[in-house]
This record gives sequence, C-alpha cells and structure tokens, in this order.
Amino acid sequence: MASNKSVELRSASDADLQEQLNDTASSLDKMKFDHTVSGIENPLQLRTVRRDLARIKTEIRRRELEAMAPEELAKRDQIQRRRRKK
Repeated sequence: MASNKSVELRSASDADLQEQLNDTASSLDKMKFDHTVSGIENPLQLRTVRRDLARIKTEIRRRELEAMAPEELAKRDQIQRRRRKK
C-alpha cells in the first residue's frame, strides 16, 4: 500500500514537485551541516528528510518515464538488457 506521502506526491503538479525537491534538498543540506557542527535534537529527522527526497525524485522519474514515447522506452530496454549481459 502506498504511503500518504506517495499519494500526496502523485496529485502534485510538476512545478510543485520541483519546488518540493529544491526545498527538501536545501533542508537536508542545512540539517547535515547543523548536525555536523553542533548536533541536532533528533538525528532520525535526517533519515525522514532523506527518504522524502527519494520519494520526490522517484515520482519525478516515474512521470518522465510515462511521458516517453514507446520507441524511446524500447531503446531504453535494449540498453538495459545489454548492460545485464556484461
């Protein structure tokens, strides 16, 4: 079952996703810096923010793949098959 965050991301527009990606990435960088310098109260927040960032990137990539033409997808599949043979 999809988490609430995933369902929320699917209903967001592309511009909102890009904005969330930028905000989350900058928030993660700031949290990492703060944790390195003085420690943050709850270090598990880093994990949560990192996972949120991954969810956002995954949704953006899913939309990119949906927008691809069938020919591009076929070419992509052929490249992946060649890489697996090596």
